[in-house]
Amino acid sequence: MTLNRLTRPGLRIAPIGPSSCPGNRLMHPTIQCFLDHLRTERNASIHTLSGYEDDLIQFETYLIEVEGESADPTEADSKRLRGFSAWLSGQDYAASTIARRLASLRSFFKYQRRQGIVTTDPAGGLRNPKQPRRLPKLLTIDEVINLLDSIPTTESLGVRDRAMFETLYGGGLRVSELIGLNLSDLDEEQLMVRVLGKGRRERLCPVGPMAMEWLLRWKVVRRPDKPGDPALFLNHRGKRLTTRSVGRIFQDHLVRQGLDPLASPHTLRHSFATHLLDRGADLRSVQDLLGHRSLTTTQIYTHVTRERLIDAYREAHPRA
Repeated sequence: MTLNRLTRPGLRIAPIGPSSCPGNRLMHPTIQCFLDHLRTERNASIHTLSGYEDDLIQFETYLIEVEGESADPTEADSKRLRGFSAWLSGQDYAASTIARRLASLRSFFKYQRRQGIVTTDPAGGLRNPKQPRRLPKLLTIDEVINLLDSIPTTESLGVRDRAMFETLYGGGLRVSELIGLNLSDLDEEQLMVRVLGKGRRERLCPVGPMAMEWLLRWKVVRRPDKPGDPALFLNHRGKRLTTRSVGRIFQDHLVRQGLDPLASPHTLRHSFATHLLDRGADLRSVQDLLGHRSLTTTQIYTHVTRERLIDAYREAHPRA
């Protein structure tokens, strides 16, 4: 039996849009209602919604094509969920991907139980596969400075690139937060930007004088496609940039500078946090700057800093 529909990257069966249950005929109504709940009541971002949709539709398709069962995911029991987890492992999905799929199912069934659609939670006993600890990829301070200084700024798009990556590193922003910036989000006097983070939580981020200087230079040469467009960062056609475009631009500058091609714009955020901790910033402050809801999320950077100290000790101490 072919499973192409299950394994194709970016599986999309039903779009997410304004909906009232029972939802789109190509997506089971219980999935559509859950996504509507995330969008309207939990203020989930489009990226979060897309991830949940892909995960849950893959599970629905698994039930049909592998188990030959009903498309209604709420009829699945714990045995079927364990079977799905085992199937994912057999398809060589990364442990982190499997964990995300299972997390989506847990959230889905918790919601269905609160709604009274199921009486027990079959996902409650699901265990995530063991994951190797992966520390964030980093650039050193010198690598970041050399990368930023190497961006040619004789043309307007170069000024834009310098402003973007100075802002990512200066404020530790997510790429989605960067491209969501509008002109009105700049606080030139306080050297801060207002960003809309995960869960649509708003916060003020200091970006420093260097980033603000380049942001103001970019404002002068910025040419929107439509007058009055509020978007701060635009592509060559004058429209708001996408996360994918920012990634491609960053890769071009990495290659030109001979840096690790596996780094991404998010690497600047990781580097921002690690460099702050290396220089004595406290963890709570870094948590606030990054916009993390939980301190646990921020603590990964303490592991990074500790390992860097150990490496430095081993390289430099004569008795190491």
